[in-house]
Order: sequence, then C-alpha cells, then structure tokens
Amino acid sequence: MDEERVDRSEGFGERLLGLLLDRAPHLPPQLIAPLIAEEVGRVGGRDVSILLQDYAQELLVPLPGRKLHVSQPQPVIDSPAGRAFLRGKAVEEPQAHGGVRMYLPLLDGSDTVGVMVLTLDDVGEDDRRLLRRLAGLVADLLVTKNAYTDQFFLARRREPMSVSAEIQWGLLPPLTMTVPQVAVAGMLEPAYRVAGDSFDYALNDNILHVAVIDAMGHGLNAAAMATIAIGAYRHARRVFVSLAEKYTYMDDAITRQFGPDHFVTAQLMHLNITTGELELVNAGHPAPLLIRDGKVLQQLDSATTLPVGFGGEEPRIREHTLQQGDRVLCYTDGIIEEHVTGGEQFGEERLIRCVNRLGENPSQGMRADLRRLSHTLKSERGGHTSDDATLFMIEWRGGAADHLAVLD
Repeated sequence: MDEERVDRSEGFGERLLGLLLDRAPHLPPQLIAPLIAEEVGRVGGRDVSILLQDYAQELLVPLPGRKLHVSQPQPVIDSPAGRAFLRGKAVEEPQAHGGVRMYLPLLDGSDTVGVMVLTLDDVGEDDRRLLRRLAGLVADLLVTKNAYTDQFFLARRREPMSVSAEIQWGLLPPLTMTVPQVAVAGMLEPAYRVAGDSFDYALNDNILHVAVIDAMGHGLNAAAMATIAIGAYRHARRVFVSLAEKYTYMDDAITRQFGPDHFVTAQLMHLNITTGELELVNAGHPAPLLIRDGKVLQQLDSATTLPVGFGGEEPRIREHTLQQGDRVLCYTDGIIEEHVTGGEQFGEERLIRCVNRLGENPSQGMRADLRRLSHTLKSERGGHTSDDATLFMIEWRGGAADHLAVLD
C-alpha cells in the first residue's frame, strides 16, 4: 500500500494532470465530466459526482454523464457539499463501510462554480494536494467548455427561465470575487424571472469599480435597458474616464436609445483597495448600508443625482473612508418595496433588523453570509419576490501590506 501511495502521489498524480491537460482541449463538452471520472478512478477514486449550483443558489445539482455517480441534488445549506461550496474548502466524511467521501470545491479563481465529490479508501496529505490541484483543473475545464454548450446551463436550471432572465444571467460577471484586500458577492432574485436588475464590477490595479443598476419596468424592455446601461458602463470604464463621466456615458446611452420617458437607477463606486477610500455616485437608488462588526452603522449618503436617462447634470461625488473589515451592502428597491402581510411595505427598518440579526452569528464568509441574508429576507417577505430584488456586498479587508504573507 505504501509503495502504491508513493506512485499515486509523486508520479501518477503529475501524469494524471498532464493527461487531462493534453486531452481536454479537443474533447466535446459532454465528454469532459466522464473523462474526469475515468481518470479519478485511476487514483482509486470511485462514485465521482460533479455538482453545479442551481440559479436560485439553493441546490447543488449533479451533472449527468457516463461513469458519473448521479445522486439527488444536495442543499447548499446543511450538507457536506454545501459546506465545501460556501467555504471554498474541502470537506471529508468517513464512511460507515470504509473509505472517505471527499467534497472538493471547484474554484475558478476565487469563484466557486461547483463541487467535485468522490470516495477514496484512505486519504493522505499527498492525496489532498493532488485532489486540490485536480479540482482547480476541473473548474477551469468546466468554465471554458461552458461557452461551447448548453449542457451545464440545463443542469443548473431547475425551473423554466424567462427570456429576460436568460439575458441578465448572460450579462453578469462571476457572482463572487475574493482577493486579499477585498471581496465581493452578488445575488439576483427572482432567479428565473429577473429582468431589469444587474450589477458589474472590475478590479483594475488598486481600484475596484462597481455598478449596481435597476432598469424601470419589467420583461424584455427592462432587460434591454439594463443591457445598454451595463454596456455603456463597461465602455466608460475601459476608456479610463472618471466616476462622474461614467454616469454621463450611461445617461447618454439610455437617452439616445429609449428617449426621455425611460430611466435606470444606479449606484456607481470606486473603492481604493489599499486605502479604503470609497467614491460614490447614487442616481436614484436606495442608499447603501455600511456594516461594521456585523451591525449596520449608517447609510452611505450621497449628493442627489437624477436616475440615468433623465439628462441630469454631472453628478457630485460623495467620499467615504472604510475601516478594515467594513462591508457595504447595496440593494435594489425590490428588497424594501415588497409588500408583506397586511399590505405594508417591507421597508428599510426591517432590512436593517435582518442584517443586524444575522450579524449576531459568526461569519461564514461573504458568499455564505450574503446567501443567508437573501434567503432570510425572502422568508421575512413571506416567500414573495414580485419585483427584481438584488443584493451586492463589498468587504474591504485592508491594504496590501496587511496580506503579504498570502504571496509567500
């Protein structure tokens, strides 16, 4: 057994990863997962499953395929696969009849796209190292091949999706990003009918660029406006204009395309991830919440700016300074304007109470915390989401000097 382990970890592991790298580029998407199952079997793994997150972020659903173990969908909450997914760390469970069930997060950069599950008779440190590398390669293959097929989309879709929602999901960046200085996470509801809400971000050098938008109306018209607004925002960001000029680019694009009777509310931000300095333009949007030590400290006020598309003057920028560990929560009006039992609106006070209540529990990481908040809010609203309801959270973790150890 010891000789077998040495061969498996030192020699065979390298050959396995090399073989996958050599074969994968030329395989059609539907054969990627079976190839993974076949090669994992060569290192003694069995009952291999590839689980992908559904669009509502409630379940991890098995990818079908030859040689794959296709089980029931696993809940994101209260399952070993869900813990691995939310925390981005492997989970091991000894089996009653021998062996260890391994749940390995599939990390594409810092975004978890799913979980790879397999059983080994026994697990050593060399096995864990090999499996982490294998899981990273599998994530890369799934993300790359996703552009060539509908197979992965169909596995993740758990109910019919509207055309507008299809457009919005195709527009989004990864739902999470984590680097040593900053983390972001976002959620869209209702996942299968969202139309006018969207968000976008990019980390360029030391500046995190963020936009959260809500296009008026419903259906395809709202989705079209959101698409134009995000497209104009990205164009402005990529020609290196100021934060105020980004607003002007978006305003001009919406006005020219849709006329004076249509608008998009928006929040535009620049966060310097080394200093915590935040610049904010708020164009008709609910004010973001500043969360410190798990509690809402204040709303981040800004100068009054007309929604995008109304031809407003150049906006004034409000500056704030974050402390290490601070979180900024952005949300669209669908969160607070939903009517609850008795006909009253959900309101900002209820939102703040929900945030504070969740802050009483230990943080499980940005993705997990935002997901808990989203589902808590939905439960508090009686399970109803009649309008688009988006959450986007930023956590500033401190300047680069605080995290040099990560690069060692």
